[in-house]
Amino acid sequence: IITSATLDVERFSKHFNDAPIIQVEGRTYPVEVLYRPITGDSVSSDEDDAFEELEEALPRAVLAAVDECIDHGRRQGRPGQGDILVFASTEREIRELADTLRKFGPPHTEVLPLYARLSLNEQQRIFHPTGKGRRIIIATNVAETSLTVPNIHYVIDPGFARISRYSYRSRVQRLPIEAVSQAAANQRKGRCGRIAPGVCIRLYSEADFMGRPEFTEPEIRRTHLAAVILQMHVLGLGDIGDFPFVEPPDSRFVNDGIRVLEELGALDKQQKITALGQQLSRFPLDPRWARMLIAGAHSGCLEEILIIVSALSVQDPRERPPEKQTQADQKHALFKDKDSDFLFYVKLWQTLEANRGDMSENQRKSWAKTHFLSYLRL
Repeated sequence: IITSATLDVERFSKHFNDAPIIQVEGRTYPVEVLYRPITGDSVSSDEDDAFEELEEALPRAVLAAVDECIDHGRRQGRPGQGDILVFASTEREIRELADTLRKFGPPHTEVLPLYARLSLNEQQRIFHPTGKGRRIIIATNVAETSLTVPNIHYVIDPGFARISRYSYRSRVQRLPIEAVSQAAANQRKGRCGRIAPGVCIRLYSEADFMGRPEFTEPEIRRTHLAAVILQMHVLGLGDIGDFPFVEPPDSRFVNDGIRVLEELGALDKQQKITALGQQLSRFPLDPRWARMLIAGAHSGCLEEILIIVSALSVQDPRERPPEKQTQADQKHALFKDKDSDFLFYVKLWQTLEANRGDMSENQRKSWAKTHFLSYLRL
């Protein structure tokens, strides 16, 4: 059974020999969609430029949309009722919108940010309404499908999100900001039709919406494939070019993945898996990080490499709030090493470990906050 709210159902059904499709509709209420474009009738041809335009005008547009939501509630005889969910692309954007709404937004309103680096206690506040007034929740696209924020009557959607995308030229997995697909936009809209009729305000035009891809591009077409190719070799699935993917990956990404595995020694020149490749496949890691660990063990520096690979496997634990960049830089400088950025993580971890026995968990959290570090990522 394959389930999804945003899947290209017809494509999957056809791929699996016209497998039957079962529609399981949740109980939803009608949602009125209003288009209030910020930057004209369409997204700029250069999405970086389009996002910059939107970023400058966004706070003002969100304030206007919030006022419109409140007016709608008043006309419906529900003044002060119904929380508002605002989607944002980045943590910085969330903080800026939160500051704007606290300064210039409606009175008696609680503004709550929601993003991955928040502490668990701060995240949990979203799920426990106090009932003391309207709330405005500002969230990344984690609120599209991964969790359900309660009591949402209104959604404000700027139409952008960070999308993970691999660059085979630079060999880096990037997080560019892109316009979301129609399926993702409709998921956002559906957040406000769960408990009562809702209103979704899209900060882009209807023509823009209709011109967007129907579905988000599958991850296999925008991710690094070395780990996938390695597992296919281990499982004996044959040539990746002959494998019947629902949607085949880009051949450039396939060639890049094979080249990386050959460089790591996981595949030989005949593209057969080596003993080292078998070893790398057992690590729950990107093959490049796994190869670092094996090299670290052979070179007598496994402890340091474990720290570095752990750091590379998560988002950077350093925090640099816009209003406190100088203070953050001063604290981070305590762990800098003039010879290597990677040794920053080693020095940071060793400092934390040296004090671990003398500090309670709350003291470690306080230490992380004082040094502008994310405790969750540490």
